[in-house]
Amino acid sequence: MNWITNYVRPKINSMLGRRTDMPENLWIKDPETGEMVFHKDLESNQFVIPSSGHHMKISARERLKYFFDDGKYETLENPKVVQDPLKFRDEKRYTDRLKEAKTKTGLEDAILNALGTIEGLPVVVTVQDFAFMGGSLGMAAGDAIVHAFDVALQRRRPLILFAASGGARMQEGILSLMQLPRTTVGVDRLKEAGLPYIVVLTNPTTGGVTASYAMLGDVHIAEPGALIGFAGPRVIEQTIREKLPDGFQRAEYLMEHGMVDMVVSRLEMRPTVARLLKMLLKVPAAAKPAEQEILPPALVSEARPQA
Repeated sequence: MNWITNYVRPKINSMLGRRTDMPENLWIKDPETGEMVFHKDLESNQFVIPSSGHHMKISARERLKYFFDDGKYETLENPKVVQDPLKFRDEKRYTDRLKEAKTKTGLEDAILNALGTIEGLPVVVTVQDFAFMGGSLGMAAGDAIVHAFDVALQRRRPLILFAASGGARMQEGILSLMQLPRTTVGVDRLKEAGLPYIVVLTNPTTGGVTASYAMLGDVHIAEPGALIGFAGPRVIEQTIREKLPDGFQRAEYLMEHGMVDMVVSRLEMRPTVARLLKMLLKVPAAAKPAEQEILPPALVSEARPQA
């Protein structure tokens, strides 16, 4: 026992009223450069490292706060589904994994839907939270995405989806894979109504999610450095037994090869998406669309009174 460390110092600190606890996340290390960044500075910069531009992972609620006007939005309640339909168990029960994920994130599943405005434009936004079991797509997430498309159709609003996922949720087997065609039908219905669907691909977006709704947008935007693909680079290398090019499946490489339309910093995401929506909806720059629900261009002429 160290008398000075264990007795004298705590006694002095208690007499002076000093706290010895330090927040664990006071400083955050840049994964690229190793630079230590003050947490408050990083938070004020939307968790983008100021020096390197590296985009840290953020929660669904943080993303909504940064994306919507004044950080104000209304969340949509997700449909209720049967949990653990296959009674799955590996090292842990699937139900236990779900409870841990819910406690960790405060979400019911990997999808969070919200209503709000960006630069005055009323929109529906769907965010996939990677912290909830790797953003995996199961029945609950599939139903939530379909519900978002339904709300967008009912309210005639564009839908912006932020994808972040490792793919289908293995604990739900074929029921998870069935969500791929279901969400694809939702995309088709939105497009038939003439409403824009913009996808923002974040790090990472892989597996069955990439093979369905994440690559069916009118415009595909990627955050810098995001890993995007179906199978991971290591699996591909082992399969073809060749070394992949540097930056393979990263956002910048995919833009150069035509898989995504643009790479946009999180700091510029809101004005960029707003500008794209105004172009797609043919909304005049001086218009104030927040005062009324948006009509698709094809329906504008029908809505006007005939002379």
